[in-house]
Amino acid sequence: MGVYQIYPKKKKNLFPNLSVTVSLILINVVLFILVRVLLSIEIISENFFMSDIAISLENIKQLRLWTFLTSMFMHGGFFHLFANMFSLMFIGGLIERILGKKRYLWFYLISGLFAGVLYILIEFLSPSNLPAVGASGALFGLVGLLVLLTPNLPVYVMFIPIPIKMKYAGPGILIVLWIISRAANIGIGNTAHLGGLVCGLAYGMYLKTKYKNKTKWLSRHFS
Repeated sequence: MGVYQIYPKKKKNLFPNLSVTVSLILINVVLFILVRVLLSIEIISENFFMSDIAISLENIKQLRLWTFLTSMFMHGGFFHLFANMFSLMFIGGLIERILGKKRYLWFYLISGLFAGVLYILIEFLSPSNLPAVGASGALFGLVGLLVLLTPNLPVYVMFIPIPIKMKYAGPGILIVLWIISRAANIGIGNTAHLGGLVCGLAYGMYLKTKYKNKTKWLSRHFS
């Protein structure tokens, strides 16, 4: 358990050799390669990818509820995978030390699931009929948590050569992605990103209320 850990240290370690962050990255990479290979040799089809892996309003209407989970561990292309896993490597590692392995894993999964739920709810109101995949909903949950716990933490955002405080970088990335998706008519899961961010902010508020002294120390330490 890391030196920044909010929760009391546990004696049992569920992941003695490999960090949760590295495990999540490996799972995403392996599944991406596996699905690409299976698609290339036509063992599975693009239709299977869209109907049984990606999340969409149509899939949920047909009770393919497992796509809430499978979509979190699949990506639409190499750059999509690289950007998410690169971000997870740095952000996830810090949060894993703060929360501990078990709680960090649960928080990551819940953030991703909540992001998927909000995505589907918005689809009911304004259908786009676009399937979605990617870990970015869960990633924005991590971002939202850091916005509250370490608001002054300087971070580098891709293609911006100067550090930006977390409290500005988190919502800023969300806004920039929304502008890009609108201006270039690119299918970006903005509602899923928002869902993850909201989940992270909510958990951050809970931690700041329950662990006031530790969260204050974290904020000062990363200023």
